[in-house]
Amino acid sequence: MIANKILLQHKYANVIETFSKSQNISLKHAMDIFYKSYTYQDMRNGISDMHCRSDAYLAEELFLEQAEYHGIGLEDDSGV
Repeated sequence: MIANKILLQHKYANVIETFSKSQNISLKHAMDIFYKSYTYQDMRNGISDMHCRSDAYLAEELFLEQAEYHGIGLEDDSGV
């Protein structure tokens, strides 16, 4: 499903702001990261109705994508 372009732009802004606050980075830096991300591409292309997810969920997806890209190991709760 492709969302209305105006609503999608508003969603992008909300995700960027949420990500900026959660990572304590500037809006400009958050915007640069967002618009180069797979999360943005998936939202833009209507993959899995990503635009229907909460701003916090999408900001977390963006964080996980960045962590994977930069090779930052995330703690595993499996205990293995």
